[in-house]
Amino acid sequence: MRDDAWFEELYRDHASAVYRYLRRRAPAADAEDLTADVLATAWRRRDDVPVDAALPWLYRTAGFVLANHRRKILPLPVDAVPDSRDDDGDPALAAVADDDVRVALAALSERDRQILVLHAWEGLGGTELAQVLGISRGGADAALSRARARLAAAWPD
Repeated sequence: MRDDAWFEELYRDHASAVYRYLRRRAPAADAEDLTADVLATAWRRRDDVPVDAALPWLYRTAGFVLANHRRKILPLPVDAVPDSRDDDGDPALAAVADDDVRVALAALSERDRQILVLHAWEGLGGTELAQVLGISRGGADAALSRARARLAAAWPD
């Protein structure tokens, strides 16, 4: 039964991972609110959350929440952009600050970036990738392989 105890367990097991996922993709000031939106969606749609794949479902939902959030963001004037990043010591955020990584990732499609980041930073394997992407396991494995090949080709010499 999907009751308060179920939700408390879901929160305890996955809220930090969802927050980290969003923190890497959204402004730090927004990550907590976005995490709350994802978890509120999980509560409202609790019957849709797969028993054996809650985290991939939450990541997929986080992607939709983030996309909606980005549509609402107003442009930030260049003079208001901070001089330094607040990465809280997260190696994934530090990697994005590396020029070679940024150049290589920028050369990829949004889907390739999503696949690589879900695999490398969120630790998702083929089955979980398939669930997040809404495709078969074989399709996820093939998409990951192609994304890796395109990343290698885009990597600066």
